[in-house]
Amino acid sequence: MLEVRDLHAGYGEAHVIHGVSLDVAGGEVVAVLGRNGMGKTTLIRSIMGLAPPQIRSGSIGWRGESLIGLRPHDIAARRIAIVPQGRRLFASLTVTEHLTMLKGTRARTGWTVERVFALFPRLAERRNHRGGQLSGGERGMLAVGRALMIDPQMILMDEPSEGLAPVMVQHLESIVLDLKREGLSILLVEQNLYSALAVADRVYVLETGRVVHQGDAATLARQTELLFQHLGVQ
Repeated sequence: MLEVRDLHAGYGEAHVIHGVSLDVAGGEVVAVLGRNGMGKTTLIRSIMGLAPPQIRSGSIGWRGESLIGLRPHDIAARRIAIVPQGRRLFASLTVTEHLTMLKGTRARTGWTVERVFALFPRLAERRNHRGGQLSGGERGMLAVGRALMIDPQMILMDEPSEGLAPVMVQHLESIVLDLKREGLSILLVEQNLYSALAVADRVYVLETGRVVHQGDAATLARQTELLFQHLGVQ
């Protein structure tokens, strides 16, 4: 579904993404791993058409169509949603208002407010609370719920576990797996290695804007476990 080929992108004179290529198939969770400053968010913003960065060369294809040059709302209209880093909620809007920004409360097909509330019962309890009144975990749930309201075929998730307590990270992992079972494709950008490996089918590792490793998530998980055993890390 999503095909990125030899992508180069950056900010002004700063060249951040160096020839990145990756694929995400239908119903697949693909994780992009790396430390801060490795180009993960730049990659997500390039795919979603958010400026900056500027794409210098390469291609981004979605179901056979180029996304380069399209505006973010045109890309969203192609059923690609984003859960941005930091959630980017409106402090003055209620939970319900966030969910109905793009689809009214009377919608009865696809993802509806009540369907999101069924997925996130805590949001149902907080439906009249404003974004600024929510906890970090609740804000994370709402950011995912808002993305679902465009009935996406793919969701780009940028550091969704950032700032969450371990129990909320586990809840997020279960939600990602639930969405995968619904048939959604997910491109998951993460620093949290264990969380990403718990849900991903395949992984790409970025270092200074380049893919330095790609492969099966289960294989990487086994290799990581063996390495930690060798080092005596619990």
